[in-house]
Amino acid sequence: MNPFNKKNNLIQTYSLIIIDVMVVVCSYLVSYMVRYGTLNKFGQNGGLICLLLVLFCVMYALLLDWNHFIFKRGYFDELMAVLKYDVILLISLGFAVFIFKQSHVMSRILFGVFGIVLYILTYLSHILFKKLMVRFYRKSNGADKVLVVTESRFLTKVMEDIRGDQAWSYQITEIALLDEVDYEEYEGIHIIQCGEEIESALATIAMDEAFIYLPDSDSKVIEKYLDYFETMGVCCNLSVLDISRPVATQSVGSFAGHVVVTYSPNVIDYRRRLVKRVFDIMGAIVGIIITVVLTPFIALAIAIDSRGPIIFSQMRVGKNGRRFKMYKFRSMYKDAEERLKEYVDRNEMDGPMFKLENDPRITRVGKFIRKTSLDELPQFFNILKGDMSLIGTRPPTVDEFEQYSLHYRRRLSITPGLTGLWQVSGRSDITNFDDVVKLDLEYIDNWSLSLDFKILLQTIGVVLLRKGSK
Repeated sequence: MNPFNKKNNLIQTYSLIIIDVMVVVCSYLVSYMVRYGTLNKFGQNGGLICLLLVLFCVMYALLLDWNHFIFKRGYFDELMAVLKYDVILLISLGFAVFIFKQSHVMSRILFGVFGIVLYILTYLSHILFKKLMVRFYRKSNGADKVLVVTESRFLTKVMEDIRGDQAWSYQITEIALLDEVDYEEYEGIHIIQCGEEIESALATIAMDEAFIYLPDSDSKVIEKYLDYFETMGVCCNLSVLDISRPVATQSVGSFAGHVVVTYSPNVIDYRRRLVKRVFDIMGAIVGIIITVVLTPFIALAIAIDSRGPIIFSQMRVGKNGRRFKMYKFRSMYKDAEERLKEYVDRNEMDGPMFKLENDPRITRVGKFIRKTSLDELPQFFNILKGDMSLIGTRPPTVDEFEQYSLHYRRRLSITPGLTGLWQVSGRSDITNFDDVVKLDLEYIDNWSLSLDFKILLQTIGVVLLRKGSK
């Protein structure tokens, strides 16, 4: 199965379990209030009933997986599915009440009211969940950004299939056509003309995965695009063709109703990513507390040293081409961005990244907060938002990103980090961007929670010893 589908199935499954648990508890409390007019006598017996309802709800969801096809169900089918769930839950509750001799707590009137309230609230919550996910999530920054590769004669069919799929987890952001057309958009989606500039175009768009539908094309043409996406570290769904190709991960799945062979680079298992995200949130909270404590002192020093805002924000490029604003304490004069062109010729880094020792645009206070990494503290807010992680690859500026090759693009196949392997490997001594990319790809290919912990400890040592930052 496509790793993105695994992630989305987990999100869908556990989101609906949480929603159903909240609904079943809320339904019982509402029913109890309707029956008795107060919760004063709810007590331990009422708590036991709630616990049983939660248990039955979770067991029904996990054992029968009744919400697996929720986005395929229409309004009537949803009514029948919820009715079946409601009846089975009521039967299970009635049996448990009899076994535990709690009939004095669960009267027949309360039982009936609960069944009606549960049915209505479960149905409405499911309909609302589907509408929110389809209409809003797929247009959000969290949705999987998908590139469609096809020919103009198949475009209408492919887009109709995608619309009919009612998938909530992905958004078609770009269309790449192998043949020439005289229009630049299709239903508001930008079209990439697959000419000689296709490599540079693919390297600079936001894209999590690709869907290739080329039933009549030569296998060499298709393999060329598979090479592109594999080089970029982008998951690729190929509508099934007779192609044999050794890749890191290959699996058969479905995409918009099509049977596809999915070619995927090594990706982080979603459950481990969830653990990583939890640690990011915990670390961000601690970092934000430290930031709040130190901000008055840092802000005063910056304000006394030079004119300009205390916080510097800059558009950066994150996971798979997503743009976001990254925050730092200002360490340069306020006109530093405009003056950059004056020093481009003195760049000490080979490649798209700019680096200049003793950069005259850096203020006196800026040199200190850079040396101590205090300028990075506001990025804990980026981490809390999800734009960044504690450990990862450093996000490039938009100008740097627009110079990327397909090989460089792969370093953006994970969420960028506050620190990473490059930062703890003597970043001041590295003068070739290819060496930075090599370290980043080493981190991506060998990622583990233990490696993150090791880098975090090394980062603390680097900061305390003021090593590797000039």
